[in-house]
Amino acid sequence: MVKEGLMKKLLVLSLLFTCMTGNAQVSADSVVMTVAGKQIPLDEFIFIAQKNSEVNLSDRKSVNAYVELFKNFKLKVAEAEDLGLDKTKAFKDELDSYRAQLTSSYLSDKDGEEAAVRAVYDRYGEVLELSHILFRLPQHTLSGDTVLVYQKAIEVYDRIQAGEDFATVGKELKEADKENVGYEYVHCLLPMQTVKAFENVAYSMPVGSVSQPVRTTMGFHIIKIHSRKPNPGLVRVAHILIPFEKDSLKFGEAETLARAEEVYREARNGADFAGLAKEYSSDTGSAKRGGELPAFGVGEMVEPFEEAAFALNTPGELSRPVKTRFGYHIIKLIEKKGLPSFEDKKKSWSRQMAQGERNFEYYGAFDERMKKEYGYRFYPEAYAELQALCNEYFPSDPAFYEKAKEMDKTLFHLNDTDFSQSEFAYYIQRCPFSTKSYAGDFMQEVYDLFIRDIVTTAERKNLTVKHPEFDLLMKEYRDGILLFDISNKEVWNKPMDQQAKAEAEWIEQLNRKYPVTINWKLVKKVSKMTKK
Repeated sequence: MVKEGLMKKLLVLSLLFTCMTGNAQVSADSVVMTVAGKQIPLDEFIFIAQKNSEVNLSDRKSVNAYVELFKNFKLKVAEAEDLGLDKTKAFKDELDSYRAQLTSSYLSDKDGEEAAVRAVYDRYGEVLELSHILFRLPQHTLSGDTVLVYQKAIEVYDRIQAGEDFATVGKELKEADKENVGYEYVHCLLPMQTVKAFENVAYSMPVGSVSQPVRTTMGFHIIKIHSRKPNPGLVRVAHILIPFEKDSLKFGEAETLARAEEVYREARNGADFAGLAKEYSSDTGSAKRGGELPAFGVGEMVEPFEEAAFALNTPGELSRPVKTRFGYHIIKLIEKKGLPSFEDKKKSWSRQMAQGERNFEYYGAFDERMKKEYGYRFYPEAYAELQALCNEYFPSDPAFYEKAKEMDKTLFHLNDTDFSQSEFAYYIQRCPFSTKSYAGDFMQEVYDLFIRDIVTTAERKNLTVKHPEFDLLMKEYRDGILLFDISNKEVWNKPMDQQAKAEAEWIEQLNRKYPVTINWKLVKKVSKMTKK
């Protein structure tokens, strides 16, 4: 019964907006032209004209010239349709792809999305150095599961606050219980490199401070901030790697260093660095390019290499041999590129935020606007009853649904429809998609997705009511594909010096083949209406 009730409500929403957006008959007094039996409405005629910078709708002569161009355009489309070019799989796939892209552009809040990415970028100018102790939680965590783990974390927090050394305590706990406790020193943390909850807390902390336990999908973390430094941006270098020889009696570390010092002296004395890299470097990938590496930022290379690279200041400057676990490196600075701009990071971060746990930040502005437009009303008492079930059952567990399916209080009101607790519980079973491992957080994410699912369905069906230009854009793109395909077939595949003649003969043939009626009375009104 619950399933049928929810499906019926969602179907009614879809049908309601389908009815609102169904194809309407074109009024006879708004038909500007009929080509090959197809009526062309005035709004399409004007829409295309306004996108052509050479058309002046307030000038009679310009309008008349545009009528001829528009008529020829429609004749070509009619010919493409007559040849069945609109029935091919390639045509349908391209049109479907465009519809999906266009629809997506309306089901978003671009300003809100940019603001969400900007908020992350605002942190990008600062690099955090930190340590953290992790108290792990099970993969699917109920409220009761967190109590003992949290208490243990608090006890450790109190020890540190009482004066015990953070690193000593962390290493001691990890050594004693590696399965349940972790300790990590992070010399460089930047935005988008860890889970959102951890990043949010870490970037809010002053240097030297220790956080109370912070819950993430991994467990409870205690964080200590060692430093906050300006982000130096990107650096581009070339290097020569003299490797440690494995299983070698002849070449130990001292011999490897001596060999690196010799190559370094050659480079200092003017030998071609690229040639030395090709001859001596064991990093074959970069050696082929004269030792050059792609630009990189802090935290992307092993620490000693990174420190030496960023310590160089003048293009062409060389480092003395730098030891890493791979061997000794001689590094040459090519350029310091500074901090990537917001536009440089925007595309990749937008894609990353849209797909992961940060999608609620990324789409937050759209979600809130839709809730307001569709009259969202929330009933917290009903939600609290479902949340109480999370103490005993994980929301995606069938046992959770068995308890919740009899709960019929209104959970929220949206788009003139009440949705009950049991309907939401059924949705959890049907769409158990969440990045969270803690039961309460899991349910909250699925709830937010349920709301988004409903408003997005309604908005899709309501697109042409709220955005009349949607159908015009689809029509323009559809006809544009056909125009390209038929023109390529009839004209553009011919030599350049023959195309003008072929075009004129083709237009003449189309005018004989397809009937055309032009509503000149309506055309004259267009120029009168648009005159100042």
